[in-house]
Parts: sequence; structure tokens; C-alpha cells
Amino acid sequence: MITEEMVIACCTDLAGKVRGKAFPATQFETRMKRGIGWTPTNVQITCFDTIAESPFGSLGDLVLIPDQAARVRVALGDDAPTEHFVLGDIYHTDGRPWEFCTRSILKGALDRLDRVAGLTLFGAFEHEFQFRDGAPRIGSAYTANGFRAERRLAQTLVAAMRTAGLEPDTFMKEFGAAQYEVTMEPSRGIAIADQSTIVCELVRLVANASGKEVTFTPIRDPAGIGNGLHIHLSFLDGEKPATWDPSGKHELAKPAGQFIAGILKYLDAIVAITAPSVVSYFRLTPHRWSAAFNNLGFRDREASIRICPVSDLSDVSKAAQFNFEFRAADATASPHLQLAAIVHAGVQGIEEELPTPDVTTDDLSLLNPSSLLARGSVRLPKSLPEALDCMLGSPTVIGWFPAGFADTYAKHKKGEMAFLEGRSREEICGLYEQVY
Repeated sequence: MITEEMVIACCTDLAGKVRGKAFPATQFETRMKRGIGWTPTNVQITCFDTIAESPFGSLGDLVLIPDQAARVRVALGDDAPTEHFVLGDIYHTDGRPWEFCTRSILKGALDRLDRVAGLTLFGAFEHEFQFRDGAPRIGSAYTANGFRAERRLAQTLVAAMRTAGLEPDTFMKEFGAAQYEVTMEPSRGIAIADQSTIVCELVRLVANASGKEVTFTPIRDPAGIGNGLHIHLSFLDGEKPATWDPSGKHELAKPAGQFIAGILKYLDAIVAITAPSVVSYFRLTPHRWSAAFNNLGFRDREASIRICPVSDLSDVSKAAQFNFEFRAADATASPHLQLAAIVHAGVQGIEEELPTPDVTTDDLSLLNPSSLLARGSVRLPKSLPEALDCMLGSPTVIGWFPAGFADTYAKHKKGEMAFLEGRSREEICGLYEQVY
């Protein structure tokens, strides 16, 4: 059979999906100049393949330009087609960045961080996922035998990650039924979100090549265990770690403390972006080891932001180890858009010179709203409509994004919710399991 290798030029969108067009690999150099055609209303395609209300209608033309730095080519062998894709940026045909390109929005947020604080973001996403096929093995949580069940996939995935330019960290059998976690070493700036996108695509690639199917959905069963997305972040000042200060509150450098304070202040508004599905809010409830309040915790896996541990046994310096983890997130979002919202909120905290928050050490779910408010905490939105109302009710948050973005984003999510009207929680979970 005669075949010709093709490249998928793609982007992440408001639905958290990776969409694109393929072209012959021999055209890569020319496509880096002229791109591929794109349509504005594509941004309103929901995760269920419906089209939400669009301000663009059938009008307009755009181009998606591949970025060589985000190019992936992996050959699995065994007669499998070579996987070849590249992330890129969407532009107007006159060369201006398109206002709804998630990658361009993140670049704007990172530029703001550099302009305001002179810092570079350094971090990595941790992903949890589940296998959809096969009976789950009872008694396999965190076990060596649970790892062995997917050793071949894990080792193929690690090789694929390394080939794609990612530095693998760990792979483990997680607590949930047929649930696993993959982590990677941190990277800088835009690559943090790019590599999150890449690793998810590689997990799907390797699983499919093995005849298996995975899901990154936040929750498969309303009564079950959810798949979290943990975003580890720190800062560099040039090449120097800039998050740890042994004399700072909680050992946080002043800008880091202000950054965290900004995230927590605006978290109830940005959670519509970081956890943007209906089922996200089935998971973001107390006692699920997720996040339900805008609190900072010290090694607390129920806090929205957790100060992560460092080890005196490590060969890595404490300053380089020190980081914090954002936990009010899941894989139904574009990682580029998630990170943009987090960075904008953090930089807002730096600009407002907010004080480093106190650490919570008790169960906030036992406090009433007035007691929470007295401590500077709130319960996060309990549903996607509530989260969208919080976002649309914040002129500050709306102002971080291009004109019209917040309204268009809200219409996108309302289109997603319209598809689910009249369905039970179990049916809704099943639909999200299929599409993520």
C-alpha cells in the first residue's frame, strides 16, 4: 500500500479539544509561512460537536501557523502510521494574532508576567486518566501489580514522550478504578501548556495502538473517583529559581506570595475557565481530594493551591525544588487557556500588592459562609452556570482577555449545557467520558 506522511496542524480551543487540519509533511516549511485555512466559528464547536451561538456566523477567514518548537513526530513501529502533529497560533489573514487563539492569549499573559515582575513561569501539568475498557482490578491502587498491568503502555509512552522532546518523570497506578497518572519534568513559558497538550495526545496514541481507549474526564461516575489535573508552578529570574525565600511567609518569595493571593482572590471567577465542564463541579466538592474553596494549603491535597514538599535528601537544591500546585482544574479545558487565566490572576495579585495568604489547616466545609468570609475564604461555585456568572460579574477578569472573549466563551459553555438538558447525572458523566 502506498502512503504519504501527513502532519496535523492543530490548536487547543474553548472546548479543551485539540482540533486541526492535516497536510503532506513535505509542505511543512511552506505551511510555516502561509499556514492552513481556519474558520472563526470553529471556536464555537462544543465538545459534543454542536455549534454554540457564534458572533462570527459564516463570515471570516483565518490562518493557523505551525510552530516548529511545538512539533511532534513519533514512530511507534509495527506498521503503525507515524504520528506527526504540530501546535500553532491562529492569525488574521493580515498577520494579526486572532483574539480567540488560546495560545496567543497565553502568550499575552506570560508577557504581562515578564513586564510586571520580570519573571518567567516554570512548571508542568500532572494528568490522571482512566482506561475505559476491561474490568477494573480490585486491590490494585498504587500497587506494583497495577503498574505491571500497563507496563508495556507505560514504557512505550515514556519513549514516545522522550522522542517528542518531553522529559518523563513518573507513571503510576492511581487510586481509582483503572486509573493512572503520568507526570513530566517542568518546562518554561508557553511550553508548559504545549507539553500538557502533547502528553495527552501521546497517551491516546499509545493506548489506541494497544487497542485500548482512555478518558481524561473529570468524573466517570457521580459517586466515583475523579481525574484531576494538577498544575505545578514556580518562577525563574533569568536562570535563577525565584519562588523560595527562607525568610518569607511560608517560605514564599514576595512576588510568589502575591501571585498566589491573586489567584485565590479571583479563583471563583476563573474556575469557569480552569474547570469548565458540567461534570467539573461534580468533582470539585469537599472530601474528594480536589478543591472546593479558594484556600492555600501546606501539603494539603484538598486546597485549591498547595505548597508542595521539598526533600533534604534530593540532589536538587531547595530553591529549585520549591513550587506550588494549582488543583482546581481538569482536562476538559484548554491548558493554554487555563494557564492564561491563572497567570493573569497571579499578576493581578502582584500589581495589587496583595499580602501572602494564610495557610488553612482545618476542614473548611464545616464552616458557614460568614465564618469563611471572616477568614478571607469562599466556597467555589457549585455548578458551571454559577461559575460563569462569577466570571461575567468580574470586570477585572473580563478585562484580562480580548474584547468580546468573555461573552463568546460564556455562549460556548451555554451551548455545551444546552446539549445536556433533560439528561441524568449518570448520562451526563457518560457523555463527557466519551468526548474526553
